[in-house]
Amino acid sequence: MASAIAAKLMALSTLRRKQAKNFTVRICTMESDLEFSCEVKWKGKDLFDLVCRTLGLRETWFFGLQYEIKDTVAWLKMDKKVLDQEVPKEEPIILHFLAKFYPEDAEEELVQDATQHLFFLQVKNKILEEEIHCPPEASVLLASYAVHAKYGDYDAKLHKPGFLSQEELLPKRVFNLYQMTAEMWEERITACYAEHRGRTRDEAEMEYLKIAQDLDMYGVNYFFIRNKKGTDLLLGVDALGLHIYEPHNRLTPKCSFPWNEIRNISYSEKEFAIKPLYKKTNVFKFNSSRLRVNKLILQLCIGNHDLFVRRRRVDCLEVQQMKAQAKEERARKQLERQRLEREKQREKHLREEAERARDDLERRLRQLKEEADMANEALMRSEQTADLLAEKAQIAEEEAQLLAQKAAEAGLETQRIKVRALRGQEERRAMEQKMLEAEMLALKMAEESERRAKEAEQLKQDLQEARESERRAKNKLLEITSQAVGPPPVAGVRPAVLSAPQPQPPLADLMPQDLSFSRENLSFDFKDTDMKRLSMEIEKEKVEYMEKSKHLQEQLNELKTEIESLKLKERETPLDILHNQNTEQGTSKHSNFKKLTLQSTKSRVAFFEEL
Repeated sequence: MASAIAAKLMALSTLRRKQAKNFTVRICTMESDLEFSCEVKWKGKDLFDLVCRTLGLRETWFFGLQYEIKDTVAWLKMDKKVLDQEVPKEEPIILHFLAKFYPEDAEEELVQDATQHLFFLQVKNKILEEEIHCPPEASVLLASYAVHAKYGDYDAKLHKPGFLSQEELLPKRVFNLYQMTAEMWEERITACYAEHRGRTRDEAEMEYLKIAQDLDMYGVNYFFIRNKKGTDLLLGVDALGLHIYEPHNRLTPKCSFPWNEIRNISYSEKEFAIKPLYKKTNVFKFNSSRLRVNKLILQLCIGNHDLFVRRRRVDCLEVQQMKAQAKEERARKQLERQRLEREKQREKHLREEAERARDDLERRLRQLKEEADMANEALMRSEQTADLLAEKAQIAEEEAQLLAQKAAEAGLETQRIKVRALRGQEERRAMEQKMLEAEMLALKMAEESERRAKEAEQLKQDLQEARESERRAKNKLLEITSQAVGPPPVAGVRPAVLSAPQPQPPLADLMPQDLSFSRENLSFDFKDTDMKRLSMEIEKEKVEYMEKSKHLQEQLNELKTEIESLKLKERETPLDILHNQNTEQGTSKHSNFKKLTLQSTKSRVAFFEEL
């Protein structure tokens, strides 16, 4: 009864969708969410092309639109209508724009900066979410490149301690594994970050991907399977081929089958069959959990195989044009970067000259200020001297007036004595004597008055000279203050504006055509006649890459040595222990792949069936 009601509700929902002319889709990318109004008749390719045009992507073959269905994920098929697929029923329909296939060599294959940036964000998110196991020393180095991609060159004045406190840069597992504070981790990351000076954001992101692509779980899609004996195993599908893992060890495969050794992949119900390229080798089979998982495995196998073959062929004309344009763009950016560096150096030189001129002017101003202070002090002393002389002149003048008054009184007294002398002879002689004395006294008084008058005149002359000295000091002070000047203006450098590249039209659809699925039998034949000639190319490329990564390994070993003493062994996860064992044995992702593929395909098939 319940199933019948559910079927009716689904039918009604489908009928309403068919009646509507448009439906809404929300596309979630690693940076932002986009919403589109789509027509009911649109196929998956129509929606996918619209998203790629909006994002300015031309390397569309790496990406797909993913959606969740029950407890697994699925990818939108390009040749079927969107609404005819098992997408969510509620609007807006939520789809995730993600990388479906990973490159073998990111530096060689990723042409567009936009493609590279999306890969960087997705791989970084997987490492932080611990979907890709990353050892602690590699986590620190990757975090330093992520910081450089966000903040540019390290500047001690701007990037002070604590500027990374809000950033999520390391997996939580790494934080718990060591007795280190957030400040100690930031110090390690900043020390590596400071060494990346001179790189652009795109170069820092590419260095991040070059390190990440050597991680054991990078680009691998895992599925639970069982072999003929019923042993629980993991199937790993990546850019190099198919890998078989034990359930507890996702780092080191037990056996591997490169794409150039596989002729045909097919499945019926839950059974998957892999037919090797060499006819004498038996077909090996395994069982998966559900039919839907089989469909997903087949999609990933077809896409990865097509890209595997495509990498070993001459690039098509459109890809060659993209690479040429990218090369020209990088050269242009390099020239622009050099020009900006020259302008930066010129600006720095001008700034230094301006600072030197400012220092000279400040020194000159200090000197002028000192001279002005000295002139002010001299002026104050002159004013004080002039006041003192004026006071002395006033005192001398008052004394002269007093002496003149006494002389006048003495003259009057002489006249009175003369009058009395007329009265009597005796008095006359006495008066004559007194008059003589008075005259002598008056003479002395007159001389003293004259001397005081001369002193007053001399003091007046000294006062005039002091005022003249004061006037000259004021003139010198005005002359000093008029010589002060301001710092010359510094010529500014206008920041250069990099012109953004014009969005290019998307590539023609190079994704493999999905096969029609049926519950009875599904298969896909790899019909490339040149497959046998590809068997030796993979290892040659990997050996060259390992030679280039020698410096990187030395840097990682140095970081590991610095923090090893602070590790808490009891907190190591099973994957940490397995990684340490592989490191002690000198086993890496590429060396293990080479070792596994040295055996014959037949022996590897037999080994798989006996697991």
